[in-house]
Amino acid sequence: MKGFERKDPYLSLCGLNCKLCSMELGGYCGGCGFGNQSCPIARCSMERNGVEHCVQCSEYPCQRYESIDMHDSFITHLHQKRDLEKLRQMGSERYAAEQMKKRDILDHLLARYNDGRKKTLFCLAVNLLELDDLKMILEETDKEAGEWSEKERAVYVANLLQKCADKSDILLKLRKK
Repeated sequence: MKGFERKDPYLSLCGLNCKLCSMELGGYCGGCGFGNQSCPIARCSMERNGVEHCVQCSEYPCQRYESIDMHDSFITHLHQKRDLEKLRQMGSERYAAEQMKKRDILDHLLARYNDGRKKTLFCLAVNLLELDDLKMILEETDKEAGEWSEKERAVYVANLLQKCADKSDILLKLRKK
């Protein structure tokens, strides 16, 4: 879509955390306005003078949001509306700063604790768990798993992430149609 550009690479128009997505990590998706522009929500943004996030539109939430978080694609859609509201409350700069910290945690998890099979789990956990919980998990894992094998480290951090998710009643699996 010619002429469609966005400033914020961290949160999509519709509330997906782009920089915490396995497709973006693999270089397969640049997000809305950064490569993947076939999205009808991107067209809608252009029709409404290029709002950066749907939550900034006077018509939000529109009918597109009635069941937008029911199923996942390659990234979780579970907290789309919640994250857009969080952006509205925090402001885009503070929200982006939080997402940058989460991305740093994700990068650390992938570099130090991925046994080649944890990318999706780590992306989901970093997307859905609170920043403070993620920091504590990472601190504990870094302290405890220093000289363990790659597989032992991966299992240990995966178990900590799952326990934290269970406490918050969060499912760390993509919900397919």
